[in-house]
Amino acid sequence: MSKKLNQQRKKPFSLFNINASCKLFCVRRVFLESTIRCLPGFHTLNREYWPLNTDMSEPDRPLVSFSELSARLLSIHSDQDLIVVTFKTFEEIWKFLTYHSLGFINHCMENLFLDQSFWLYSQEEEETGIEVYINEKSLNLMYRSLLVQEGAFFVLYNEINTYFETQALDEDVTGGSYLFPYYTAMGSCLAVMNYESIMSEEMSFQEGDKIEILGYFIECMEWFLGQHVFTGQIGFVKTSHVKLDVSRNNHCVFSLISDVFLGTCCPVANCMTCTAVTHTHTPHTLTPPHRLTGKLHPINIKNGKIEEFLKNFKNLEATQAEEPTIEGKNSPSSPNVEIFPPPEGPCFHVHQDDAQASNIFESLILFLNRKEYDINFKNLYDFSYPFINSMFYGFSEEEQLVSFFTLAREAAKKADMSWALARLCFLLGRLSVKKMKFSQARVYFEEALGAVSGGFSDLYFVIALYTNLTVIYLTQKNKEKCAHVFDKATSLLMGIPNYICSTDLESEILKYALKRTILSQNKHAEARACFLLAKHYSACKQHEEALPFLERFQLLLNDLGLQNSLSKNCYFKLAESYNEKCLPHIVLSCIKVTSSQSPNTLANSLKRIDLVIRNAPKLDGLRKLRQILPSQTAPYLIQALSSVFTKEQKGLRSIIYLSLAKLYSHHKWYGKAIAYMMKALNSVSAKPEETINYLVSLAWLYILYRQHDVALAILNAIVDSSWSNLQQLGIAYNMLAIALKRTNNTKEAAESYYKALCLSEETDMTHNQAIALANFGGLCLHAAASKLAEHYYIRAVKLFAKLPSMDCGQDFIQVLLQLGCYYVGGTQREKGRFYYEWAFLVAMETNHLESQLQAIKLLCQFYSTVVPNEAQCVIYNEYQLSLARKMSNKVLEGQILETISQLYLSLGTERAYRSALEYTKRSLGIFIDLQKKEKEAYAWLQAGKIYYVLRQNELVDLYIQVAQDAALHTGDPNLGMELFEAAGDIFFNGTWEKEKAVTFYRDRALPLAIQTGNKTTELRLCNKLVELLVNLKVYEESLEYARASLMLSVNLGNQLNERIAYHRLAAIHHHLGHCELAEHFYLKALSLCSSPLEFDEETLYYVKVYLILGDIIFYNLKVRNTKNCSSQTKLPVYTTVNYTSLSPRYTVLYLLFKDQPVS
Repeated sequence: MSKKLNQQRKKPFSLFNINASCKLFCVRRVFLESTIRCLPGFHTLNREYWPLNTDMSEPDRPLVSFSELSARLLSIHSDQDLIVVTFKTFEEIWKFLTYHSLGFINHCMENLFLDQSFWLYSQEEEETGIEVYINEKSLNLMYRSLLVQEGAFFVLYNEINTYFETQALDEDVTGGSYLFPYYTAMGSCLAVMNYESIMSEEMSFQEGDKIEILGYFIECMEWFLGQHVFTGQIGFVKTSHVKLDVSRNNHCVFSLISDVFLGTCCPVANCMTCTAVTHTHTPHTLTPPHRLTGKLHPINIKNGKIEEFLKNFKNLEATQAEEPTIEGKNSPSSPNVEIFPPPEGPCFHVHQDDAQASNIFESLILFLNRKEYDINFKNLYDFSYPFINSMFYGFSEEEQLVSFFTLAREAAKKADMSWALARLCFLLGRLSVKKMKFSQARVYFEEALGAVSGGFSDLYFVIALYTNLTVIYLTQKNKEKCAHVFDKATSLLMGIPNYICSTDLESEILKYALKRTILSQNKHAEARACFLLAKHYSACKQHEEALPFLERFQLLLNDLGLQNSLSKNCYFKLAESYNEKCLPHIVLSCIKVTSSQSPNTLANSLKRIDLVIRNAPKLDGLRKLRQILPSQTAPYLIQALSSVFTKEQKGLRSIIYLSLAKLYSHHKWYGKAIAYMMKALNSVSAKPEETINYLVSLAWLYILYRQHDVALAILNAIVDSSWSNLQQLGIAYNMLAIALKRTNNTKEAAESYYKALCLSEETDMTHNQAIALANFGGLCLHAAASKLAEHYYIRAVKLFAKLPSMDCGQDFIQVLLQLGCYYVGGTQREKGRFYYEWAFLVAMETNHLESQLQAIKLLCQFYSTVVPNEAQCVIYNEYQLSLARKMSNKVLEGQILETISQLYLSLGTERAYRSALEYTKRSLGIFIDLQKKEKEAYAWLQAGKIYYVLRQNELVDLYIQVAQDAALHTGDPNLGMELFEAAGDIFFNGTWEKEKAVTFYRDRALPLAIQTGNKTTELRLCNKLVELLVNLKVYEESLEYARASLMLSVNLGNQLNERIAYHRLAAIHHHLGHCELAEHFYLKALSLCSSPLEFDEETLYYVKVYLILGDIIFYNLKVRNTKNCSSQTKLPVYTTVNYTSLSPRYTVLYLLFKDQPVS
């Protein structure tokens, strides 16, 4: 599966309304259908039909995930595969693009939209996932707009294709350090002009002199540190005064970071604990295994392999029974490792006594007067002041230490020991800074700089001195003095690797360096500055400030093509930082990016697993109670198996196999689960108890996989083994009974359950005893011994009630539900309801969502069919809806919303109609997300129907039209026909605007019925048209459809419809004055009636038709004879009718009703 995300602008350029439209195209649709989670939530599709849902009382996962990405989700149009986001600030769009450039957006979308089983499928399918592409041109417009809106920024804006690309060199790794290619030189250069130094720390040289580069030559920095080849002088040299000696100079490899900075420790023991599985719990499961589906990946496991393994198992059992286990000091379980403490550095006692202090001064001054750097000096230079407690002791207050350093400083002056004097002044200056005495500190630092007098033998001290002095000048805003040292301090920090951070305000200098690198468009130098800033803030425990520089550093590594161990460690550092900020989507994405890089060591795989376990449960909020690893761990568990394991780590390999087996089993992939369990058995140590546990788990997997013969063979071997303890035997007998029951060996199953029950009572395992009783009850129910089943179920319930719900909650819930179903299926319905509600309360107490859902479904069914109660049904369906949302089950959510809507419609009040409309719209949004066009069309139609009831005429036609469009979009004429008929039924069954039904029946549904050859639907539509047109008094047109209805009834052989068609034809002809035809068709209708009459309704029908026929004959044959009228009286004279000439039936009617007046 691949998805493409293009950003489009929907409106002209605006400073205050910027939307990013993200369009997703699915390519591998077949794979997607089985794993995709719908695009949930907030839609603006057809905005004129349905306004944006702005109810934030229950925030959806898309809102949370996009907020992590610093984007504001506006809408999701799943029918167009379109996501619309917006940004309000420059920082938001900058972060979003950073995440996109780092490759995080793709994997965030996977975690958001794909089901958990995707991470298992992704191991079987290559090149699966989501890819995101962004229109850079559109984003540049957004950048400009937001910059204008927010004000002044330090930004280097580049037009497209105007970046200055520096040359990236091949990577080199030496000495186990992480090295970084740098566009610079670490060799020699030639002076291009004469220069006479004016400061002691600067170098004098003549044109053409050769200068060796100390550290790194960075073109965008004003200075670099060099050594004159002929004179040996070391000093600062301006980069503009030299050129690189290309003939002898090689591009240097820049050692940029160390393991201490980016290496995030993940103890193996912790990961082993996190990934461990409890394989003695699953055999107690009471529910039957799920049916096999197409998702299973079966493997061909021959019984001969199992038999061979069991044979070897028995041989090993006999061998170890003769050889006792010997464990000593050198056994792997009790390693004897001696740890040597690191050597301690020099320590000095701070004496107040002058006699004793003089001896300490001498040793301290000698120690501090070394010209070269000593490892013990690190504590003196480090910004966290570790020397106060580690190197000096015997003082109660820092003032005593200051006095001691002051006396030592005077002694160093007298002894003319310049390096000792400089270091003591540096320490006094640092202590003054600590007390916020900046002027005093400046004096000390300047004295230290003068004492060194341009010496660079201890380069780390020089860097610390320049850095601290520059910070003091910046703090005091001393621009004049700062100008002399600022650029030199910047060059030292940028050019000398692995320097010691000596002040917490060092970041101000590095930020200046970063600006220079950005202006020079030197990506390598920019990467160096970002790294140093990230390192500095991390050392200061300011992870929030370090994060943007670490992100930029990783981006530059990617741009420079440095996908190596350095980049991987940087990603791990990023993941740790995101974890501290509680950004689980980005943490998982960051881990996913690192997994694509090689090599994948065991330690790195365990780091990823640990981070996934800590962050994956945060994605969906409250999740399942069941202790199962997140499926996102599957790729990293498989990667860990490809690593090299030492002898001591073999146990870890078996734990990983067990974890994978449990993962695949949880997702119903029993074939793969069995394969990993077999590997776990092969890698397990020969400990008897552990081997039995693995065999029990394997047998349970075979039971779930419906391979009962193999499971029985394994379980019989466990039962016959002398290694099995009583608890393991009880579990084995319980599982043996389950397998025997499923092979219809009821008697043997009962014997095994009885043995399991006896063993659980013997070992006093109440939980196992309750499970055995419940399984025994299920077996009795299976054998139609209902009273005995009830007895065992009640005993099991009593035992479960004594146990903590958190320990046995799921098993207890299953027993309560089974007992409730038993009572509801019988005559004790109220007792069944009681057990349903009890199970629901236990599920709520244990916070197990699946069990809550199971109990709620049964309660909804109870109140809808068994004991109908609309109010209770609505309440429980509402709670079921909240569970579906928590579990991200959109299919179930849509079904529940439909059900609740129908419940409110049945109440028949205006308030209920409006509630039904709200739920219908919510279900509509879900059906759009799921791309279920049929459900979507009917939801649109249902909303239109409710608007019709509410008499909102302007919306009725609109919603019906959208429903028609959705139906026609599927290209299914049957769906279109059904929908058009349903739309007509709204008006046909209504009380107003009935004439609108004619258009839907005649012009839309009927042609489709004729096209598809659906005669039954055609007949039904003709009947509806006849009745509708007659009611509308359009008799001529109704006659046509009445004839068609008659022909269809005759062809279909439907006698009832044929009789109805004759009756309607007769009625229409009667209305049109065609009395002879009306009489004919009435007689035809009567001839199709059953004889003799069976029901009262038929007798009434006869009477009604005879009355109509009598009226027709009476008024048709009574002729006004105006010719024989008497001219005197001018009264009408009527001829006498010979009624004896009529049919006998009509004569009977005449005799019955002759004395009644004719209306």
